[in-house]
Amino acid sequence: MDFYIARQPIFNAHKRLFAYELLYRGYKGHKLNDVNGNKATTSLLSSAFLTEGISVISGTKPCFINFTEELLQKDIAASFPHNQVVIEVLEDVQPTPEIIAILKKLKAKGYRIALDDFVYERKLEPLIKLAEIIKIDVRLTPLDAIHKTLHKLSRYNVKLLAEKVESLDEFERANKLGFDYFQGYFFSKPENILVKELESAKINLFNLLAEVTKKTTSLKRLHKIISIDLALSYKLLRFLNSSYFYRLEKVKSVKHAIAFLGEKELRRFLILAIISHLATDKPGELVRQSLVRAKFCELLAKKSQLAHYDSEIFLVGLFSFIDTMLENEMKSIMDKLPVIDPIKEALTNHSGIFSPFLDAVIAYERRQDDQFIAILEELNIDTDGITEVYLQAVAYSNSLI
Repeated sequence: MDFYIARQPIFNAHKRLFAYELLYRGYKGHKLNDVNGNKATTSLLSSAFLTEGISVISGTKPCFINFTEELLQKDIAASFPHNQVVIEVLEDVQPTPEIIAILKKLKAKGYRIALDDFVYERKLEPLIKLAEIIKIDVRLTPLDAIHKTLHKLSRYNVKLLAEKVESLDEFERANKLGFDYFQGYFFSKPENILVKELESAKINLFNLLAEVTKKTTSLKRLHKIISIDLALSYKLLRFLNSSYFYRLEKVKSVKHAIAFLGEKELRRFLILAIISHLATDKPGELVRQSLVRAKFCELLAKKSQLAHYDSEIFLVGLFSFIDTMLENEMKSIMDKLPVIDPIKEALTNHSGIFSPFLDAVIAYERRQDDQFIAILEELNIDTDGITEVYLQAVAYSNSLI
């Protein structure tokens, strides 16, 4: 039976990706509340990662995974590499002598331990001494309680992780308080979108993006764009020789690369490369998430009655963060790009025939499970195999990043 998984990024103070928390989404036809913590974690570990490999979904980054008291007692964590798994001890796990002994053993083997949804109590001190990371919900915890907790934790050698950071203001506030890591989607939304001129360094890139997006652009023109840009040439060859393509023979020239990809995929690659350049001063996860969204949208489209629009729906996902990257209004950006109206409608006001695909992907990211399933049913997309579709999108993103 298929179940759904996703990931949420965790950043350091410089907005660099530190790790992911893996999120269990539930089974088809079941609500999250119907599944206990033991089932959720064992499903994540056994069904997803023994089959796909943790590296597919997280690359080289560690994964925070929730562990209940029962799973700790069964020593499930020890079956997975210590450098890939961060043991996230749930808030209802009690610091019994048995649990403390288990965690000491895991820590001695090199596992990192995090305490989830932490609220200070004196009885938790044995857990605090073993923890490397302590997670505090900065939305649910009053500010005075946060100050008191941070003061009590200051004598321990622990890193502090702020959970539920959903805006730039919240990130900056938590940063000033002394948190080391930050979890949430604050990176995906600009605090205030202002209509302003693009920086001169980005104007050429944006013009190039407009050129590549035009359907009238020829393969000869695309070849010229790549050939005069050493960085693009290098990225193209590296991409084609990555594990995503499983090629027996290496692609050694731009000409060979173009012949292998064809115009459709070559145009797509150039758009991806330009998007990456446009976001150089933004968190890297912004580009990574754009690529996941793009591929996820495309793969969902291929399962629908709009399969012949898969390339256009790919662009809907890819451009879904471009307002944040350029710090400009989406409508203003779309007015300058020569893309078809359904793409513009989906991105500017979430309407039109392409909009449900982006809405579905966003619902999946946000753990809005009922909404996600409802949209797929509306699109007549079979929900079986969605985990594999998502992992394929992640693998695609990894190959480019």
